Amino acid sequence: MTFKVKIRNLGLRDINVVSNYMRNFTITRNKFSTDEVWLVQHYPIFTFGVSEHKYNWIVPQNISIIFSDRGGKTTYHGPGQLIAYFLIDLVRRKLTVKNFILLLQNIILSTLRHFSIYAYILNEFPGIYINNKKICSFGLRIKKGCSLYGIALNIDMDLSPFNYIYPCGNNFKMTQVIDIKPHLNFKIVQLVLIKNIKKYFI
Repeated sequence: MTFKVKIRNLGLRDINVVSNYMRNFTITRNKFSTDEVWLVQHYPIFTFGVSEHKYNWIVPQNISIIFSDRGGKTTYHGPGQLIAYFLIDLVRRKLTVKNFILLLQNIILSTLRHFSIYAYILNEFPGIYINNKKICSFGLRIKKGCSLYGIALNIDMDLSPFNYIYPCGNNFKMTQVIDIKPHLNFKIVQLVLIKNIKKYFI
């Protein structure tokens, strides 16, 4: 049986508004609800996941801090970072969490490989890496057998706020697509990501 997925491009949105929509979507969905993927950028924000057990960061006062119910630790979001929230019924698709994460990894790796960016995973550190720098972060939550949150791919953003934290609990430096392929832009990468999402989920 084939299960469709609806892809929504939300543009630049406040993270609290989108998070509330996402939680409400998951609470009210049923076995007939179509899976969705939301593509979004957020205004500058530091977020702390449920795995972050202490808060001792000194961050710029002009960037807000919120605590999130996603998995993972500390990260930063800002314009130019492509976030994909995967609202997927894992039970209906007979996907384990492990296999779901493998799918997400393949989507990002395939997208980057399309541009001759050969990234890799590190089993002990979630995310996608290239040249010992992190280019994509993962943060998920499972509720009612369905996934919330997803991935954050750095494309064309101000990376300097990452210097105030240990992104996702480690001291890897961050990188982004345009630092590796300066001729690319956000829209081009997003189109290829959409193509790969459809390949793996439709």
